Amino acid sequence: MVSSRLSSLRYLRRFTTVIGDATTTLEAATVPSSDKISASKAKSILRKVHDPDKALEIYSNISKQDPSHISSRYAQELIVRRLAKSQRFSDIETLIESNKNNPKIKQESFYSSMVIRSYGQASMFDHAMSTFKQMDQFDTPRSVVSFNALLTACLHSKKFDKVHQLFDEIPQRYNSIVPDKVSYGILIKSYCDSVLPEKGIEIMRMMESNGIEVTSFAFTAILDCLYKNGKVDVAESLWNEIVKKGWELDNAAYNVRIMSVQKESSERVEELIDEMISVGLKPDTISYNYLLTAYCEKGMLEEAKKVYEGLKVNKCAPNAATFRTLVFHLCDNGLYEQGYAMFKKSVKVNKIPDFNTLKHLVVGLVKNKKIDDAKGLIRTVKKKFPPSDAWNKLTEELGLYSKTDASDGNEVAA
Repeated sequence: MVSSRLSSLRYLRRFTTVIGDATTTLEAATVPSSDKISASKAKSILRKVHDPDKALEIYSNISKQDPSHISSRYAQELIVRRLAKSQRFSDIETLIESNKNNPKIKQESFYSSMVIRSYGQASMFDHAMSTFKQMDQFDTPRSVVSFNALLTACLHSKKFDKVHQLFDEIPQRYNSIVPDKVSYGILIKSYCDSVLPEKGIEIMRMMESNGIEVTSFAFTAILDCLYKNGKVDVAESLWNEIVKKGWELDNAAYNVRIMSVQKESSERVEELIDEMISVGLKPDTISYNYLLTAYCEKGMLEEAKKVYEGLKVNKCAPNAATFRTLVFHLCDNGLYEQGYAMFKKSVKVNKIPDFNTLKHLVVGLVKNKKIDDAKGLIRTVKKKFPPSDAWNKLTEELGLYSKTDASDGNEVAA
């Protein structure tokens, strides 16, 4: 049970997480609070731990005296995602409900982020709704803060129609709640996620006429929906309007536009990245990933690798999508050894690609008689992630399993 895991542990447990070239060992134990770890430290470790039980051990050792609400929230969001991926919703409920014993539960910001929003992260909207209704029981005030948390939970749970319904009903039920620019941004995003960009534009026009600021989050959601659904002319017209009005375009907005031209040409992607720099923005990993993908799809793998190698120079770090794209296209071109080398780099920075990409690589390694490399890859992934039937099935299909491999095989060396 999570309740027992969240209480003091009865015995020492040791486990390791690979962080770059270093190995960090964390001891989870019944220790004085002075030996507990901070929420910020836990957050850093949790990013690299995918096993939900190990994640729970780390979380149980966060100091109760840690004043950092933001770090605690991020740490909880990470562990909720780990548990949700493993379908452990009962554990998620126990974890989130434990926050109601915290004296901070009377603070709306704490209640909204640690309870309502967290249920949304797990796509447990019914729980988010019920806890919103329970706020009176804890003498926690309601305002647009908890309202926005509820709408966000709705969005994360993909209940887009419910966002529209609650936007009409909740402010009428509670006089203390008046929708703000964030609320309207979430409403617009829900229409766009329902592939109704024209409704999003309608809300945006209403905001303008009522003197409500149209945020970058709001108009970027509309742009993204228009571009993704082939309404490029409408999107470009809106983009030009935004520029003319002097609304602030950020990285997210530019990345949406870059995404739309990625298949057009790598030159166009480069132009937009240069444009970002010229207006004072700093292209991020997502921006460069689109350029890298544009090169890969044109078969320009050497150029793509140069983009990857230039990430550090541009003060960016590769993410799982970076490695997924490179490994996939290297394998697609029959360069399995290079794909395997790229996989090892992903292990080193804990940004391992998804199963389908690695399956492509493993099958290629086996076909090219690189059996030890294929086995090492599978052992590494199995040890870093929760048990997966998909990997077990693939191992059997390729004839890679043996009792010796299960007991004493070596992982990939980072």
